[in-house]
Amino acid sequence: MQHFFVTTDQVKEEYISILGSDVNHLRNVLRMKIGEQLYVSDGDNQKYLCEIDSYRQDEAILRICAEEKNDTELQSKIYLFQGLPKSDKMELIVQKAVELGIFQVIPVVMKRCVVKLDEKKAAKKVCRWQEIARGAAKQSGRGMIPEITNVMSYQDALSYAGGLDVILVPYELAEGMEKTKQVIGSIAPGQSIGVFIGPEGGFEKDEVERAVEIGAREITLGKRILRTETAGLTILSILMYHLEQ
Repeated sequence: MQHFFVTTDQVKEEYISILGSDVNHLRNVLRMKIGEQLYVSDGDNQKYLCEIDSYRQDEAILRICAEEKNDTELQSKIYLFQGLPKSDKMELIVQKAVELGIFQVIPVVMKRCVVKLDEKKAAKKVCRWQEIARGAAKQSGRGMIPEITNVMSYQDALSYAGGLDVILVPYELAEGMEKTKQVIGSIAPGQSIGVFIGPEGGFEKDEVERAVEIGAREITLGKRILRTETAGLTILSILMYHLEQ
């Protein structure tokens, strides 16, 4: 069944108002007719089963048939601090991270990043990544659309992560799978988790050291060297399996 997102102010007692590009998508792309049903989430963990009541020029009116709590969100909020990768790899990372339950993606400029974005290009990229997050949230039945923040410097990212309960740094030079299993096994549902992933060239040693200074834990993802677009999705998959209720 089709799934759309609205803001809480678009929900009015028995009806929901669909606005903007979603109206065209409903009427002209999906060709949904009066009386057809769909799901709508308000981004605040509430999901509605609706049917299309009517179309106006720039609005679709949906009648609420049933309300239910959205149960697709992890109890823990996971923040992915992703070193900026080359090409369109970030699009894949965002899409799959949303499917795996990420709460927020923070693009980070690190020392070995090849990509250089000025303010204008960065803003355009973030808009594109946010649209990908929106589409992935619809497809995967999420109860909210994860935010893609503005691109941060590494220092700003460390400051941003400072208030989280757990910070993980998968690092190719880290050793001890048993230690990694213990670290992940000690994470309790409800704790906030930050995951730092290096770009294609990996972390500089001092970047890892600076993360450790604010309480980050070095972990290993195995004996193989993973690409940047694989490393983040690997640890997110492990965390989802561990935290899923």
